[in-house]
Amino acid sequence: MITKGLWAGTVSGLVLGLYMWAAEEITGLKVYTLLMNVDFVPLLQGIEWPWFMEWLFHMSIAWTIGIVYAYLLAKMSENKTITRWVTAGGLAFLAALSYIPLTLLAVKQTPSLTSGAAVFLWLIGHLLYAGSLRLACR
Repeated sequence: MITKGLWAGTVSGLVLGLYMWAAEEITGLKVYTLLMNVDFVPLLQGIEWPWFMEWLFHMSIAWTIGIVYAYLLAKMSENKTITRWVTAGGLAFLAALSYIPLTLLAVKQTPSLTSGAAVFLWLIGHLLYAGSLRLACR
């Protein structure tokens, strides 16, 4: 279960991170910056983290969600395809809700709460996250 969760978290975390990076590069909207941002965490404030450390922080969250997903699937009495999709979608939806606190707490420049384009990109990214989480954990 942990191995499946780590694998699913790795795949889905990479998909989301690469999508957000490409979206920011193409549009200029700071969705990748928001995804990787940790400047609001008290112990991590004031440090200019290199990109690979930001990725490690991001992947730690993705691994945790992947393990939770694998655990939930293992504990379900009804482990049908639709249940797997709904569970992946629910976890991705909860992750997508992080847009609000991440935006409000960020010190560095990130998209505003009212940027419809940034919210759209964020939601599409988390749909991709849900799909890759589901497909990576079979």
